[in-house]
Amino acid sequence: MTKENALVALALAAILSAPAAAQTPDAPRPAAESTRAANAAFGKAYDLASPQDFEDAARGLVAQLPGGIIRNDKGEAVWDLSKFGFIGGDAPDTVNPSLWRQEKLNNNAGLFKVTDGIWQVRGYDMANMTLVAGKTGWIVIDPLLTAEAARASLAFALDKLGRKPVVAVLYTHSHVDHFGGVRGVVDEADVISGKVPVIAPDGFMDHAIAENVLAGNAMTRRAHYMYGTPLPIDAKGNVGSGLGKGLSNGTIGLIAPTDLVRKTGEERVVNGVRIVFQMANGSEAPAEFTFYFPDLKALCLSEVVTAHLHNVYTLRGARVRDALGWSKYINEMIDLFPEAQVAFRSHHWPVWSPERIRKHLANQRDAYRFIHDEALHLANSGKTMNDIGAADHFPKGLAGDFSTHGYYGTLSHNLRAVYNFYLGFYDANPATLHPLPVVDTAKRYVEAMGGADAVYDKAARAAAAGDYRWAAELGNHLVLSNGANPKARALQADALEQLGYRAESAPWRNAYLTGAQELRVGIKPQRASTQGADVIRSMPLDMIFDFLSVRMDHKAADGQDIGVNLVFSDLKETWALELSNGVLNHTKGRVLKNAHATLTLTRAVLFKMLIEKASLPGLLLTGQASLSGNPLALRSLFANVKEFEPLFPIVTR
Repeated sequence: MTKENALVALALAAILSAPAAAQTPDAPRPAAESTRAANAAFGKAYDLASPQDFEDAARGLVAQLPGGIIRNDKGEAVWDLSKFGFIGGDAPDTVNPSLWRQEKLNNNAGLFKVTDGIWQVRGYDMANMTLVAGKTGWIVIDPLLTAEAARASLAFALDKLGRKPVVAVLYTHSHVDHFGGVRGVVDEADVISGKVPVIAPDGFMDHAIAENVLAGNAMTRRAHYMYGTPLPIDAKGNVGSGLGKGLSNGTIGLIAPTDLVRKTGEERVVNGVRIVFQMANGSEAPAEFTFYFPDLKALCLSEVVTAHLHNVYTLRGARVRDALGWSKYINEMIDLFPEAQVAFRSHHWPVWSPERIRKHLANQRDAYRFIHDEALHLANSGKTMNDIGAADHFPKGLAGDFSTHGYYGTLSHNLRAVYNFYLGFYDANPATLHPLPVVDTAKRYVEAMGGADAVYDKAARAAAAGDYRWAAELGNHLVLSNGANPKARALQADALEQLGYRAESAPWRNAYLTGAQELRVGIKPQRASTQGADVIRSMPLDMIFDFLSVRMDHKAADGQDIGVNLVFSDLKETWALELSNGVLNHTKGRVLKNAHATLTLTRAVLFKMLIEKASLPGLLLTGQASLSGNPLALRSLFANVKEFEPLFPIVTR
């Protein structure tokens, strides 16, 4: 045996053979020695025992929900905090010790008093629900993701605080985990009648509906990786998201706001409580505000400021956020609300005292400003996006502040996000201008490196040396070139898993470990969408037709020319749908004189077709719709609308 082959044999023994005696081939592996050493060194670099965050996260505890489990009407658990009960004590070898610290903090759940007149329910969904005492009832800020979680959290809180009615709801921003549970806290009839106002930032409905629609299938699938939803909840799997523990699995709804705040400095008096608003649209969300209770000296930071580094770009996929604008909103906040005695937020725990609040805001401001400026400094110095993502300098004062650690966003992917925000995907090197498809590239790399066995040996050696980033890059080519190769899949799973064990970012950990699991056991069934019927019904017709056009099989539809008039009898609107050159255009108010067919219906009937999958022939037979012209035209038009595969492969092809 040559020296090289001996090294390969030792590598395989180290990363494959040793664990096999204690577990099945598909089970997660233990932390490799290099991972244990890396995590131990990471932990020693920071004062993980620093008590301030733990004191803040526990401060004001009134009560905890017995068992930490929330069930739906069928008795099924939609939330189970008890699954995270293993998180405590010192970090295991399979979790980055800094991330372990963050998730211990996120395990602090219950009803907490923030200050006189303000309480929070934390830990029973991804976000926090905040309750503010008005003159005659409760103002609810951010009614969580699902109705079941919101209803149970509100009932639990009011059992302790007093059963008064909900008199107003505030949505801090347009992400679904902050409005989806609204039907659990308020009756829509009371909103429509004007009895209960719903207050939101300008642009809320457009962005709340548009989020995850046109690219929704891809975003939802990618969110499985980001949040680790297919993973077991344990020390080798999902330990949380950094932002919170996880997403409740209930009913998502939406009630449109009745009052939109449009400018910084606007004030409202809500059930006797004064509120002053600051607009922050385009920071963490496209529609977002922060606000201050001057009589309570309490500042709601919304999700503009959290207890970690947030995402300038989110791994599930979304438009890149404006890091510079984000930093300026926080800078403005320092001067707008200097008298605040407490600052609470939509996630995590509050911060008390003006001095600590100012320091916290300044560090958060500086973190986003640094990421923005450093990315452009490096780009203007000729660095490419991936070079910038490998930069490791972070100001010492920020590195020492746990609230700017990358438990959710990371320095690496946020720096790349800023590059992409300004310069896009192209690095200006013409060799990368028209790259080969990934599978073709993988096959050619494997062939150029001497074939699958040679690449496998190199990847195994890299893994044995603890160089898992290189092992994963090699393994990725190996798997994409031949996804049926069980040795390649196993080796790649091992490499991704060790990277996950080392990650300080929960989304990075979840992504690595989900990829490893799917390489070993395949794709597990998951919830298909985060959008409920309320959100779909709230979509404007223009967006509905845009989505149908995205779903069009353009190749199959190419060469067809079909024109259809849709007449909405309830709206007194006519829309022209025109299929040409493989694309579907829609135009409000246009009437096609030579339309192949005209379909008359109501908006409600259209949504019966979209939500309830009601058949058009059945709707015609029952008189809910009428059709003139050639019915085959409609059939030909909609026959080319594709249903996307919600669980498409990611780590294989």
